[in-house]
Amino acid sequence: MAAAASSASMAATTVLIPRVLAAVRTTRCSALPPLPPRVSNASFSTSLKLIPESRRFSLLQTKASEETSVDAGELFTDLKEKWDKVENKSTVLLYGGGAIVAVWLSSILVGAINSVPLLPKIMELVGLGYTGWFVYRYLLFKSSRKELATDIEALKKKIAGTE
Repeated sequence: MAAAASSASMAATTVLIPRVLAAVRTTRCSALPPLPPRVSNASFSTSLKLIPESRRFSLLQTKASEETSVDAGELFTDLKEKWDKVENKSTVLLYGGGAIVAVWLSSILVGAINSVPLLPKIMELVGLGYTGWFVYRYLLFKSSRKELATDIEALKKKIAGTE
């Protein structure tokens, strides 16, 4: 009796499995929207022919203003002259290497802070607060903008050593 019941359940299982799989296959649907119709190359070429040739090439041209042009050779000679004026080259190289190491360590620190769950949002809030304060303190009013400009110029002179 048990053998007959098990063979009957296996027969029912074998009958039901193909039907279930067929039902699964037919009910699959895609969540993607239908694609728009393709634009043919013929319509693009005819629209390009409607633009006059002189206008077509003027759209492709870009002009650099004379004020922003930089000669690479002039830049390198200027840098070489400044490097030759430096007395303590080893100190400059040491500071440059230290700056590279500091940037590398700060990127590691930022990555560690970013992995803490709530801390990045708090840091964003602090940054937004400081940005708001800076805009209110230095950029909103004309007198405070002048003060900021004089502070920046004083800092430039101090760094350059001309003060």
